[in-house]
Amino acid sequence: MARILLLSNGHGEDLSGTLLAQELQQQGHNVQALPLAGLGSAYQKAGVPLLGRSHEFSTGGIGYTSLRGRLTELLQGQVLYLLRRLIRLLRHRRRFDLILVVGDVIPVMAAWLSHRPVATYLVAYSSHYEGQLRLPWPCAGLLKSRRFKAVYSRDQRTAEDLSKQLKRPVTFLGNPFMDAVLTAASPPRASSPSIGLLPGSRRPELEQNLQLLLRLIELLPSQPSCSVDLALVSSLDDKSLQRLSEGCGWRLDNGVLHRDGALAINVCRGAFRAVLQRSDLVIGMAGTAIEQAVGLAKPVLQLPGQGPQFTAAFAEAQRRLLGPTVFCAPGGTGSREALEATAELATALLDRSQRDPGLQQQCQVEAKRRLGEAGGGPRMAAAISALLP
Repeated sequence: MARILLLSNGHGEDLSGTLLAQELQQQGHNVQALPLAGLGSAYQKAGVPLLGRSHEFSTGGIGYTSLRGRLTELLQGQVLYLLRRLIRLLRHRRRFDLILVVGDVIPVMAAWLSHRPVATYLVAYSSHYEGQLRLPWPCAGLLKSRRFKAVYSRDQRTAEDLSKQLKRPVTFLGNPFMDAVLTAASPPRASSPSIGLLPGSRRPELEQNLQLLLRLIELLPSQPSCSVDLALVSSLDDKSLQRLSEGCGWRLDNGVLHRDGALAINVCRGAFRAVLQRSDLVIGMAGTAIEQAVGLAKPVLQLPGQGPQFTAAFAEAQRRLLGPTVFCAPGGTGSREALEATAELATALLDRSQRDPGLQQQCQVEAKRRLGEAGGGPRMAAAISALLP
């Protein structure tokens, strides 16, 4: 079978790349990955071999965060690291029958330079942002090249838009990152309302986000019937969590965060999928995880932080991407005013999630419109296999 190299450039892109790699491996292909940013942990956990060693950076991506994020990239040597990645790609390009891009203009440029056949999943771009997608230079020109055998989009609106712009077929087959949460069996629905907290996964931004979320929970009405679940990555262990929570006036006891007069928070590690599925309201400070929540037809409440990723600007762009079932309260980032407004909105949305069939129906409609249905991974892998000799 064919030898395929995956190029991706961020945590969310690595997740989608991993799911595609697994599907392609099941079809008998030899798959390796070259993450252009980050450690490629998703690939490693799934047993997808990497082409060379990788390194983690705190921004988790390249050039699309904030000004602070871009400066951080420069200081950490991420640009030089990317150049070394490109050199590695060019040295090993002839070993592969196909380059599979998952991401944006950076891996698109890298794949074009390889002079190998390319298939592209443009997971980072959507026409929902502006109505008409304006691809950054030189992305559009490269995608018209004969080297690019197929282009897949993240939603139907983008597929139709880009098909006209590029004057070539652009196909929407679904989003592989939705398969894990859409196809898994859902836990039994609780009779009491449930809130899921998504602080993100990148450190040290994760710690900053978590402190904001703790301040927010303190402002919510203490309802014995309401449960709060915190989806936490394993890299923030109990010792670190205890130190952080004590600094905020909370205490950690047997996997539960407590504070007098506030809702208790259940700490859930390795249970992200279950937290999403049982939540009636998701309060988030993340990228792909919020998209998955919307794809599960959950109302989402954003809480912008200091970044470098989940800033007010990122949150605003995310609302344009994911639509009217993603909410955000007014106020300056981290201010008391913003936290109080967010707490008030959270209380109202939690009540609506239980009683308002209009909101529930809108969430279902936007889930399919913005993210598509389950099975994107197998469909895309089958289409990619059909490109191969």
